[in-house]
Amino acid sequence: MNLTRALALDLGRKGIRVNAVCPSLTRTGMTEDMMDHEELLAKFAERIPLGRVCEPQEVAAVIAFLASEYASFMTGANVAVDGGVSVSKGQPPHA
Repeated sequence: MNLTRALALDLGRKGIRVNAVCPSLTRTGMTEDMMDHEELLAKFAERIPLGRVCEPQEVAAVIAFLASEYASFMTGANVAVDGGVSVSKGQPPHA
């Protein structure tokens, strides 16, 4: 996070925007061995307020936004694409 901010400060005057995407558990080739373990995924889902694993296209959509002119005045941002994990303490919700 600090690297993103420092680079944004250093490169902003050159018109270079620096942002970061911070995903949580995402269905990718690196995590495919986990995706068949329903009990393990259920434990992860308990700690993700949206209750599910992130899909790659959800991360890609945020990256496409940050690269677009719609985000032309954004720099130094660390964008959480984590289903709400970063706003919680990572604990299961209270019933």
